[in-house]
Amino acid sequence: MAGPIPQHFIDELLTRVDIVDLIDAYVPLKKRGKEYIACCPFHNEKTPSFTVSPGKQFYHCFGCGAHGTAVGFLMAYEHLEFVEAIDTLAERIGLEVPRERGAQVSGHRDDYELLAYAAEFYKQTLKTSTKAIAYLKGRGLSGEIAAEFGLGFAPPDWDALIRHLANKATLDDLLRLGLVIRRDDDRAYDRFRNRIMFPIRDRRGRVTGFGGRVLDDTVPKYLNSPETPVFHKGRSLYGQFESRQSIGALQLVLIVEGYMDVVALAQHDVRNVVATLGTATTQQHVEQLFRLAPNLVFCFDGDRAGQEAAWRAIEQLLPSFRDGLDAKFLFLPQGEDPDSLIQKDGAESFLHRIEQAIPLSDVLFNRLEQMVDLSTPSGRAKLVKLAKPLLNSLPEGVFRQLMFGRLSERVGVRLERLLANQAQQPKPSVHKASLPSVHSPIRKGIALVLNDPELSQRVSSVATLGTLDLPGIDLLVKIIENFQADPNLTAGTVIERYRGSEHHKHLLQLMKWAPPAETEYNNQQEFDDVITKLRAKL
Repeated sequence: MAGPIPQHFIDELLTRVDIVDLIDAYVPLKKRGKEYIACCPFHNEKTPSFTVSPGKQFYHCFGCGAHGTAVGFLMAYEHLEFVEAIDTLAERIGLEVPRERGAQVSGHRDDYELLAYAAEFYKQTLKTSTKAIAYLKGRGLSGEIAAEFGLGFAPPDWDALIRHLANKATLDDLLRLGLVIRRDDDRAYDRFRNRIMFPIRDRRGRVTGFGGRVLDDTVPKYLNSPETPVFHKGRSLYGQFESRQSIGALQLVLIVEGYMDVVALAQHDVRNVVATLGTATTQQHVEQLFRLAPNLVFCFDGDRAGQEAAWRAIEQLLPSFRDGLDAKFLFLPQGEDPDSLIQKDGAESFLHRIEQAIPLSDVLFNRLEQMVDLSTPSGRAKLVKLAKPLLNSLPEGVFRQLMFGRLSERVGVRLERLLANQAQQPKPSVHKASLPSVHSPIRKGIALVLNDPELSQRVSSVATLGTLDLPGIDLLVKIIENFQADPNLTAGTVIERYRGSEHHKHLLQLMKWAPPAETEYNNQQEFDDVITKLRAKL
């Protein structure tokens, strides 16, 4: 059984990964002095307050307070668990993550293995079910496409999966992964029965959950896995793994609503497609989609429900809509979905529809203008009131300026007048009040050595300080010992050693500290004074 990732590997990984290069791949950075700056990716702002320190291997936003190491950035930006972030960093520089034998890693590695076993069971069961095979053929799917997407079949038996995995998983394992349901009398049964099974894979190809579709008119027609440690419906995209090569080549993602739409379009060689599992588009979906490609086309029904779904998507899109990105909307004829439409009209006609998709800006203004009477002054004033909060959510840039320009044209008010009332966000500055308190000698010592690890080499016989009966002295001594033992360690690497401990959040806070900029500050002298004061207490 795979166990924890060795600490020495995490140390080596963080020593070799440059946080500047990592974050610059997501957020373009500009050099300013010894640090790099950008507009914060975690909140909307006009003036950069997000800083990245190559020396500390640490990022911090003076606007919203976000801060952390390379691992922390990936966890926050990509919504990854710790182990997934380590895997991602290792893959980035071509390292294979070793695992120690022993205890399970936060439940996740074994969870993926058990889900893979379940997917293989459903896949093998499909091969013996004439009814399920006939259904898929009737939907126009070939065996090759079914195999590519790993389609399977959950038999109608109440406990087929439970029996099949009896030697590989406990009932608690299957309950945790949403594969079974416990009844009130404490007995359990398979969640998915008599359904075509669609394994949902993450971008690395690991099965995280399932969607199941009935073969008849039974309700619910579709059944998804519940929320589990590895499956989160609000940020999962069906088909992202299977579509990755086509998306990369075309730099465009088509977003549909159902599993069958993705598979049916792939059958007709339209492969740059993902689905949001029948849920409303979330901010997490948008972030993931824009990481897949800069151009998005959302496909919705042309009815009222489709229009509402498109509007919800727009509200989620705007805060992430930076210059260089694009989003359009394809509304289908009444009663049609991508599956039915491509089977009826063919791929060429469907691709032409994608080319004719409506830009986000048109959908937004068309919707708002239907709610007002532009022929009257009060109607035009209402349009400004409705539009400005939406346009204000756009990141600063050319697109935002153009959207306000369009509003200016529609209401007949000069652009300067519209923008004059915009709340100006002051340029963030680093005041002493925004920095963590380092009044106590121990906190000050930790903050100083995290900012300048070479200071650790100035302390001799550091172990003797550990005999002091002072809060935090053991942590200070341990950090100094870490830096003395390996001069190549960065502060970010040392902080990651404390992830999961009670000290981690306090160390992150102290990492934000910086010497007062308005005065001459001698790190060595200040640190020596701290050590002298502590030794005086021995």
